[in-house]
Amino acid sequence: SKYVLQTAGFDARFPNANQTRHCFQNYIDYFKCVAAKGEDYAPCKQFKRAYNSLCPNEWISRWDEQRENGTFPASLEP
Repeated sequence: SKYVLQTAGFDARFPNANQTRHCFQNYIDYFKCVAAKGEDYAPCKQFKRAYNSLCPNEWISRWDEQRENGTFPASLEP
């Protein structure tokens, strides 16, 4: 099988080199999208690809744990 590696595309909301906010916003947008449309909704997957590309794995693990514990610092309601 053939693997295609891609990184997150340009987002005009985040024009600077520091991509921390871009990473965090894509994480939030993914879970809001899943809550609204479900995991099988294809456009949600773009947010997941973006945050997996931009965010350090340690951050994702910590945020996943915070979501499970109910201590995530942002609302994920659609």
